[in-house]
Amino acid sequence: MRGVRINSSCIQSLVLLILFLVLGFSWPVWCVDGDDYSNTGNPTAIPLVTSFIYSQISNLTKIFNKEITNSLGYCIKDVDTDMNEAFNFSSNLDFLNNCVKQTKDVTKRICTAAEMKFYFTSFMDTKSANAQFLKPNRNCNLTSWVPGCEPGWACGVASNVTVDLKNSKDIPDRTRDSQPCCEGFFCPRGLTCMIPCPLGSFCPRSKLNTTSGICDPYAYQLPPGKTNHSCGGADRWASVSSSEELFCSAGSYCPTTTKKITCTKGHYCRQGSIDQRACFKLSTCNPNSDNQNMHAYGFMLIGALSLILIVFYNCSDQVLTTRYARLAKSRERAARSARETAQARQRWKVAKDITKKRATGLQQQLSRTFSRKTQGDQSKNLNQSSANDTQLPPKFPGTASAPSSGAPKAQKDTGSLTKMLQSLENDPDGHGGFHMEIGDKNIKKHVPKAKQLHTKSQIFKYAYGQLEKEKAMEQKNQNMTFSGVISMATDTDIKTRPTIEVAFMDLTITLNHKFKHLMRSVTGKILAGRISAVMGPSGAGKTTFLSAVAGKIKGCTISGSILINGKPDPIQCYKKIIGFVPQDDIVHGNLTVEENLRFSARCRLSEDMPKPDKVLVVERVIESLGLQAVRDSLVGTVEKRGISGGQRKRVNVGLELVLEPSLLILDEPTSGLDSSSSNLLLRALRREALEGVSICMVVHQPSYSLYKMFDDLILLAKGGLTVYHGPVKKVEEYFSSFGITVPDRVNPPDHYIDILEGLVKPSSGVTVQQLPVRWMLHNGYPVPPDMLLHCDQIGNSSAAASNSSSDALEPAFTGGSWQDNQEHQQLLFFRSQDLSNRITPGVMRQYRYYVGRNSKQRLREAKLQAADYMILLLAGACLGTLSKVKGDTFGYHGYMYTIIAVSLLCKISALRSFSLDKLHYRRESESGMSSLAYFLSKDTVDHFSTLIKPLVFLSMFFFFNNPRSTFVDNYVVLLCLVYCVTGIAYIFAIFLQPGPAQLWCVLLPVVFTLISNQGKDDKFGKILGPYCYPTWALEAFLIANAQRYSGVWLITRCDTLNELGYSVHHWSYCLVLLVVSGIGCRFIAFFCLLKFGKK
Repeated sequence: MRGVRINSSCIQSLVLLILFLVLGFSWPVWCVDGDDYSNTGNPTAIPLVTSFIYSQISNLTKIFNKEITNSLGYCIKDVDTDMNEAFNFSSNLDFLNNCVKQTKDVTKRICTAAEMKFYFTSFMDTKSANAQFLKPNRNCNLTSWVPGCEPGWACGVASNVTVDLKNSKDIPDRTRDSQPCCEGFFCPRGLTCMIPCPLGSFCPRSKLNTTSGICDPYAYQLPPGKTNHSCGGADRWASVSSSEELFCSAGSYCPTTTKKITCTKGHYCRQGSIDQRACFKLSTCNPNSDNQNMHAYGFMLIGALSLILIVFYNCSDQVLTTRYARLAKSRERAARSARETAQARQRWKVAKDITKKRATGLQQQLSRTFSRKTQGDQSKNLNQSSANDTQLPPKFPGTASAPSSGAPKAQKDTGSLTKMLQSLENDPDGHGGFHMEIGDKNIKKHVPKAKQLHTKSQIFKYAYGQLEKEKAMEQKNQNMTFSGVISMATDTDIKTRPTIEVAFMDLTITLNHKFKHLMRSVTGKILAGRISAVMGPSGAGKTTFLSAVAGKIKGCTISGSILINGKPDPIQCYKKIIGFVPQDDIVHGNLTVEENLRFSARCRLSEDMPKPDKVLVVERVIESLGLQAVRDSLVGTVEKRGISGGQRKRVNVGLELVLEPSLLILDEPTSGLDSSSSNLLLRALRREALEGVSICMVVHQPSYSLYKMFDDLILLAKGGLTVYHGPVKKVEEYFSSFGITVPDRVNPPDHYIDILEGLVKPSSGVTVQQLPVRWMLHNGYPVPPDMLLHCDQIGNSSAAASNSSSDALEPAFTGGSWQDNQEHQQLLFFRSQDLSNRITPGVMRQYRYYVGRNSKQRLREAKLQAADYMILLLAGACLGTLSKVKGDTFGYHGYMYTIIAVSLLCKISALRSFSLDKLHYRRESESGMSSLAYFLSKDTVDHFSTLIKPLVFLSMFFFFNNPRSTFVDNYVVLLCLVYCVTGIAYIFAIFLQPGPAQLWCVLLPVVFTLISNQGKDDKFGKILGPYCYPTWALEAFLIANAQRYSGVWLITRCDTLNELGYSVHHWSYCLVLLVVSGIGCRFIAFFCLLKFGKK
């Protein structure tokens, strides 16, 4: 946008040169008409001369349109329009009439093409921005300086000389009859001819100020020593900075170049106006006002905007509250209906069992009574007993014998009550019977199926019905007989999951660049359907072990073998069915408990799973973790209190339970929980283990009852060495084999950890360093060379012990070594093979879920949004008041401060989109959720702020500053600017920590704006300036404002745009650059999210 143009000090000269070369070449016959009036003096010829002169002026642009476009195309968008606005005198030609009357030979006093060419060429050569002095010429030089050479005066040629206005080579001898310059014309110093003043100027005859000796309103003085010389007309037309006296003053308007009128009340007149403009309603305009006070509109706009936002936020919150209330009522009705149905079913079973017992007792009594009779009598009595059976309780349809095919039916149609009884008898655990209405003939149609349920009520009834059924089954299993066990083993309805068994051998983890072992020679298995507890003192590598098994460890070298279901597959291939509960409670604090769980279930469960089944999974987890009372409560953050710490911990576990994992790894899930909450959590995990889930968890100081709920124990010593890995039932037997026994009333794991910590010394003489070696010898594992010293201390007893354990794990594993370096072995752009056999929702569906979640979070952050808007309002009011628009700069400084303020404020607020959710994103992305959906949803929700923030800022800035550009133009530029800086903020938020990110967001707008303000002659600014976004925004602002300055402002516009290197054709181009840079920054931010967001 910055190009090589004419020197800015000469731009005024170039503009005038082209304009008046055009004027010179298009006046071919003035000499004829002017001479006729000067010879005859006939007043009737004046209108003809005036009309003909003006007709020549109006045709200027048609003749030299191409030349003007080539030379001044950067500041003139439409040549015809701009020239018409500057020289359209058709409404009033009085100044020409008066000039013809005054001089009688006006055509002999108009500058020719040669004189205009000389005039502007002199300015270019002298490089004078003020355009006050010219080089010597034929008429005005050191030897000849006629009165017409003075500013504001002009001369004519001899009466017998014909002036060719198209002559661009020779300057005529114009030294006769010196007269003051006509009103409506200006006469430069050093030339003896006249040039018309443009519209918007005020060019009267000047008057001598006897006090200062200056010709008012112009700034030139009378020539010294010439007492008979009076003040003339205007002396120059240039930019407003050097010829402000030529411009129609602010608070007045000039319908012609010779008439100035003061603005009346209710109107305002800006500098260089040709008419007065009516003020808007509710705005104040006193007489002689140069601008209208539109503060009321600003307050009205911000009031309307605030009302809309308040209504929007309140209505949205009310909608959410109403929706949750309805769901709670529907859920409560469904739960009550399910409980009543379960109770009715239980009562029905009890009544049926009692009836069966009574019928069986009567039959046995009758059998004993008639047992002594003969065979013939017995058959007779049996016939009688069959007749007496009608007096016994009726048999149920399920136990009655089927009638023969030829027997007639007793009734044509059975009653509804009979059908209800039949349904309950045939399917005691089904949903029919109690869910039907009496008289309904279509019983089977009322049996709910997951894929056929659509309403919330139906879904909740289905979910709670299944939960009640599961409770009944659990109660039944507690009192199960041998036949019940056989029945459960053959039951095909029991749900099972794909199993994952993790086996590891000689697992050693070494810290990079320090060669320090975090774990050494760890061998074992995590079996399906069993809960393995990892225990040990601080520094034993418990969390490191879980991270290595889950494939999440970084910055370390891992050697050894890790097999998944007996195959050397990477654990990341199964990430969709693996749950990892981190030690910290990474839960969204501004979402409710149910919203957190439901979102995790939606994104991580199978895509083809029916919605009722997903609701069932969530309800099952909420009930199993005891979160029913707080399901609609916000989890809370550090700043805002929510649920308790123990409940938050259970929500953290529930986020992984809702995905129905096959492998569940938990890092200290019971830390911070009381014994009852820990038991509740372990019972929930036990139910997961019954479905074949492999569970491994780190536990600190479990109670004895909690300890007994584990299946396996992995006991680690300091340095990551295994002391024991096997069933919990065998641990005391193992340690007692070499003399370590647990004292009475001491929890076994506490006693073993105290020994490994060094707080308790074993009485058998065994040292802590020998315990890992004893375990290796016990299972036949190889002992590291630096630990062979402890083998000699152990003696021959360990050799016998190594052959005595039948529960030792298999020492042999297949597969080569597995390395994990700093690169983490994950290609960010190439997915590893998915072996989980689960198709989760695609990007677009997850995007929809993410947008819903982010929208709720933003609605609950309304106070932060309001604070951002208030700061923008204050900034807009301050900048609008302090930085008034000036004609020579077109509001340059105000817009520069606007770019800095808006960029800074919008960047800092945009940092919250990603800075606060880094841990949440890391957890979700590692579980298989879509990073693209996450990023796009954040950006989509931020678009609301992108649209609102420019309105908020302009509601104060625009109506306090009152620029000439329209509100829409300013809004569009600010919209593109906010979109651009938001993308830059994304990069900082993702790539940097919050502190450095805020510092860069403050520093970058200031530095870029300073670079953009470097002059075009500065080498550093010339290279970097075109690539800084403030350059594009500032150019767009100034172009939109400069295009509103026309007429007398034309030279000022071209001079300012040339000085800054801007072009009126680049407005759309600048907006496109801002939008494209915003899109590019978002691509870079997404790349950073993939590359660095998971570290």
